[in-house]
Amino acid sequence: MTKELQDKRIAVLMTDGVEQVEYTGPRAFLEQQGAKVTLISTKQKGEQVQGFNHADPADQFTVELNVRDARPGEFDALVLPGGVANPDALRLHAEAITFIREFGRENKPIAAICHGPWTLIDADLVKGKQMTSWPSLQLDLQNAGAQWRDAEVVADGKLITSRKPDDIPAFNQALKQALAA
Repeated sequence: MTKELQDKRIAVLMTDGVEQVEYTGPRAFLEQQGAKVTLISTKQKGEQVQGFNHADPADQFTVELNVRDARPGEFDALVLPGGVANPDALRLHAEAITFIREFGRENKPIAAICHGPWTLIDADLVKGKQMTSWPSLQLDLQNAGAQWRDAEVVADGKLITSRKPDDIPAFNQALKQALAA
């Protein structure tokens, strides 16, 4: 198997309440492709992020870099997993929103799944974009200027969005294509 993404560095921004499989699925896929993935959080390096399987606490994951110390220029793409509590907490953290906004300004791939696109509203990155998300975000995204579609994956330029865990295979492939371009 070729390591098509061996020179790529991927940032995953998340905190407590993350939907576990929306982190572990893309991370495993990207690492199998040779990418270096870094878990970035509003928590301190070495602290634990609590994952969830829907409403049930699941595994914990060690923070590899605090968002304050992270520089978008050091990464090739950003992944924003969902879960309800995770993006809701990130939206209230100015440094997290600035980090996301910088990826948009640098026109680097941003891949957000489920409730993950919520943070893109605060980063002012959705106006005029074709997007999808968990259905409950549809009106929020439309009110922020996005054109919402019900599809397993929607790619609009460097912005990739998906609805739910079942969409992870299509989400992963769309991110891989964006990184290979």
